[in-house]
Amino acid sequence: MGGKALSKDLRDKVVDRHKSGDSKALSMSRSIVKSIIKKWKVFGTTKTLPGSGRRSKLDERARRKLVREATKRPTATLKQLQDFMTKSGHCVHVTTISQILHKCGLYGRVARKKPLLKKGHMQSQLSFAKIHLEDSKATWKKVLWSDETKM
Repeated sequence: MGGKALSKDLRDKVVDRHKSGDSKALSMSRSIVKSIIKKWKVFGTTKTLPGSGRRSKLDERARRKLVREATKRPTATLKQLQDFMTKSGHCVHVTTISQILHKCGLYGRVARKKPLLKKGHMQSQLSFAKIHLEDSKATWKKVLWSDETKM
């Protein structure tokens, strides 16, 4: 939770002033100067060092590419998305892809149900609808409407 990082040139300038013994003439807080000098004494460098923890296998650009592909093809399985990422040069595991999609709010990578594909299915559905249509017409013919009654 540090503040704004100082440039490497400025940190090098602080170390040079410390070596010459003139570090009090700097226009920055004493604690910042102290921490820069301490880091230089311990690590021997003033450049920004990497933080703790394992780095992500996918950078932000590859992550956006994966999410874009998953939203473009909602029926794609995790294995297909893994193949897509391998083709684009990123070798990642299926669970890694799943975790990335979950962090972005994409869940349930399950394919949609198949529609009626065969003509026999469509014909049977149409005949079912026609039978019920005829039944409903016959039912409505039996209804006695208020304007048809003789009073």
